[in-house]
Amino acid sequence: MGKKIKLENEKGSVTVLAVILLVLLTLLGMAALSTSSIETQVAGNEMRSKLALYAAESGAAYVAERTVLYGPENITQSKPHYFPNDPNPYVPKTPPVPIPDAKQINATQQSFNGQVQYQTAASPPRGSGYAVGKFKSHQYEMTCNGYSSHNTKKSIMIGFYRIGF
Repeated sequence: MGKKIKLENEKGSVTVLAVILLVLLTLLGMAALSTSSIETQVAGNEMRSKLALYAAESGAAYVAERTVLYGPENITQSKPHYFPNDPNPYVPKTPPVPIPDAKQINATQQSFNGQVQYQTAASPPRGSGYAVGKFKSHQYEMTCNGYSSHNTKKSIMIGFYRIGF
């Protein structure tokens, strides 16, 4: 009962334990690096997506400032009016929606384009204060496309009306 077994082969146990601990920490570090790399990519994609959405919303503001896009000149149902993202005045007879050149779009530059199409004329909405027989509610549909880097594109569609004769 009183026998004691003495192990005399303990000289390398600390080294083995240190190597195992080092391998575990290395694996943990590699997993953390992989996760942070993926999160960086997700954040970049989200940023580009938001920039494209903001560019599309800028297209809506562009249309709001240019009544020629939804005025009396645009009351034909089958002929949309296109709008570009340039400082030139609007020309009603433009080709279909131009797509921005990929070389022009980089991480800091966005662009937009789209179209405004006349839908129909109806009575003014109730409570608008306009006489039903005298005025019409001209209804339009606007499609705005926003672009940012890495071929990111977002589109929004907005319906609106204007009161006229």
